[in-house]
Parts: sequence; structure tokens; C-alpha cells
Amino acid sequence: MSVRAKISGIGHYVPSKVLDNQELEKMVETTDEWIISRTGIKERRILEDGKASSFMGALAAKVALENAGVAPEELDLIVVATVTPDMFFPSTACLIQHEIGAKNAWGVDVNGACTGFLYATAMGAQFIESGRYQKVLIVGSDKMSSITDYTDRNTCVLFGDAAAAVVLEPSTEPDTGILDYILKSDGSGQNFLYMKGGGSLHPATHETVENKMHYIYQDGRTVFKFAVTGMADVTEQIVKKHNIKSEEIKLFIPHQANLRIIDAAAQRVKLPPEKVLINIDKYGNTTAATIPLGLSEAYNDGRIQKGDYIIFAAFGAGFTWGSMLVRWAY
Repeated sequence: MSVRAKISGIGHYVPSKVLDNQELEKMVETTDEWIISRTGIKERRILEDGKASSFMGALAAKVALENAGVAPEELDLIVVATVTPDMFFPSTACLIQHEIGAKNAWGVDVNGACTGFLYATAMGAQFIESGRYQKVLIVGSDKMSSITDYTDRNTCVLFGDAAAAVVLEPSTEPDTGILDYILKSDGSGQNFLYMKGGGSLHPATHETVENKMHYIYQDGRTVFKFAVTGMADVTEQIVKKHNIKSEEIKLFIPHQANLRIIDAAAQRVKLPPEKVLINIDKYGNTTAATIPLGLSEAYNDGRIQKGDYIIFAAFGAGFTWGSMLVRWAY
């Protein structure tokens, strides 16, 4: 019987500073009513200056390790999903590895945008399933405020800062753990959601800064259209592939980008609202952190128990998208 990877521990961190819609009304031409009606977001968290993604990721990792009963030095591998690394190099995974004292682990960053956590978890699961590693840490951490233009009302209302982490270990029980995943990408979406400045194509110059090329750009209408279809499609595919009925699914945890996108995906697989995790109202879009943050809150709130079927789904820049089927192990 092949070994499966299971989630054995989870934790999250959100900054204490709250940026609500009323405060944004003072910064750009928008209203609380407009933001809520179009996105479902009421507030988001903002990390203080001088701290970055590794700070949040390390704090989330420590909680996840404690929850799993795993010591940092037991870790074999750390995979960090982020689009806001502390710096291009060294990797954020290296910084987190040092901060938590995981002296026997190596680490790597994954840039899958909002699908990054699913990409990173699939990678970590492969190392567990191969038998090569026993303990893998997956972190989703993004300081989106660092690349958000707070004079652009189309994007500044959407994003927040957060981190969450899971520990992966071999499952000792059949049909428990990460059962399957469907991962996709389509580079033709590159012109609709991006940050042009800072890379090798457009390295930082006075001109790139003046032209605001180091901030997020999003063609909201096009992204919305593709996200609704992409996220709903892979969610439906993984449910049908495993012949799981909607009543068997305990919780659907989608990427928290837009409440209307979430509703469309849930309706496709005929899930009632009580089976759909929504925390976008509190945190906004935290990119690679949204799914593990939702999972961590659901676990802490007692919404999932051992043996429950959980489905993750995400859509992000690239375009990237995917779904994952998990049977909760503890």
C-alpha cells in the first residue's frame, strides 16, 4: 500500500493592525458599501514596517510545529509559498529555517501566486509519499501591503497580510491525508494580473518607481471571469473523479479573493453556505496564506474532525489554479 502524506499540524499568524473600509474611504475614492457589495471584504490586516513575510511565516510555523508535536530539528524540508519574499535571495524558506531552528532541513520558495499553497503542498506531499522524508513544513506567507498601491482604489481594497503553515507527515491510516490534487497553469493570463517591476525584465530604476511598476496591477473583470470558471472547474473535477457526493464534503476552503467567485465555485458542486469557509470579510486576499489560514481557523473553531473530507481550491496570477482533496487525519 502506498504511503500518503497527511496534515499533522497547523498554525497561523495575522498582524494586529486592522485596516478597515472606513479607513480606506479616507485614502481613496471608495465606500464601505461598494467594497462589501463587490468583494465581501470589511477589513484586512497590515504588517508593520520593518517586518516581512519570513517574520509572519516563522510565527505561523512555530504554532504548526507545536500543534503537530514536531521539533524544528526533526524537519527534513521547508517549502514556502509567497509572492512577497523578504528579498530575491536568500529564499524566505532559508530565513524561516534559521528563525525556527530547523537546522537539519533544506528549503525552497515557490511562486504560484494565489495557488502557491496548493503547489507547495503537492510538492511536499511527493517527498513524503516517496518515503524519502518524514516531516515537511509548508508555509504560505504574504505581505501584500508591501506591493499594494494605496492610491489605486481598484486593488488597494483587496489585499491583506497573513501567514499560515502546515506540517506534513506519513499517514498511518488508509485513505487518510492528501488524497489527490489537480494543478493547472496558463501563461496566456500574464497580462491581466502582474507586478512588472523588480525582476530581470524591468529591474528597479527611477523610471520603474515613478511609473508604479512595483505594485500589483489587475484587470479585475478579466481575472474575475477566468477565476470563476477555473476554480469551479477543478473543484467539480476532483469531486467527480472521486465520486464524492456534496453531502459527504465537510468543508470547502476556497482561495479568498472575491465572495462572488467563492459563491460560484460552491454552487457548481452544490454546497450549501454552511459548508463553505469564508473569512475574506476579516482578512481580504492574503494570496498564498488564504487557504491554510482558513484551514487553521476551521480547525481551531472545531469545524473539522478526523475523517472529514475537505476540498481546497484556488486561482491566481499566471494564470494558476488548482484543487486538492484531503481527508482530515486528526
